[in-house]
Amino acid sequence: MALTGSCETRSVELRSLQKWHGAGNDFLVDVQEPGLTPWWTPERARAVCERSSGVGADGLLIALLGSGVSMTLYNADGSLAEMSGNGIRCLAAAVRRSSAGTWTTLDVRTPAGVKEVTLTMDGSSGWGSVAMGEVTFSDTIGGAFGVANVGNPHVVVLDDASWSRADCEDLAEKFSAQVGGANVEFLSVLGVDHLSIRVIERGVGWTRACGTGSCAVAALARRGGLTGDVVTVENSGGALRVALNGPLATLSGPVQFVADVEWLDA
Repeated sequence: MALTGSCETRSVELRSLQKWHGAGNDFLVDVQEPGLTPWWTPERARAVCERSSGVGADGLLIALLGSGVSMTLYNADGSLAEMSGNGIRCLAAAVRRSSAGTWTTLDVRTPAGVKEVTLTMDGSSGWGSVAMGEVTFSDTIGGAFGVANVGNPHVVVLDDASWSRADCEDLAEKFSAQVGGANVEFLSVLGVDHLSIRVIERGVGWTRACGTGSCAVAALARRGGLTGDVVTVENSGGALRVALNGPLATLSGPVQFVADVEWLDA
């Protein structure tokens, strides 16, 4: 686009994105053909994810096609993340929609390793499961229920109904700093197969659902003898299911198309 008068000429670029959510955890997805020049930067990701001046999302997912599919995830603040259990389902659904595919399984390369996604779609909504891999534990820090890694780090705290959102934010900042940055889950045990969490996500803030966090709390609750191998984890945006087989976790949950988005970057 050329600007006349005293203004200099500058270029703009239109990006075609899809918006999806999994249990309220929302993402913008850019499905890219191979060979394109890398375009997204932390600043551009932060701008498009901004909820007042941008489109709004918990994160931006880039699905690079080629010999397989790879995933890059920017958090809402522009920082890079290793893995998202809800995000990878959204990414797989966006890839299937953009290619008019009918497949039900997809291997996705992520910084946390290759993950197999199984997806069943009915129009614009569906249900998916992800083989998340091994949940590992670190030394517990004072005041926390446990520390776990699901390709990304988590600190889990037993929730207290008397804590305000500000109380939780202060605690999350403290606990996250002690492990060099982490998602923080506030856990309530509802039964032997039923958990509930509130989540403050690294690089995002409060989020309506966290897939890796659901796996982390499930593994830590089982280690503590509070639950068994299969649990429903209530997130504020919906329920997710975690099945544990030894140290391995499989996450299942919904996926929903929201909109096609054209983002004009000047």
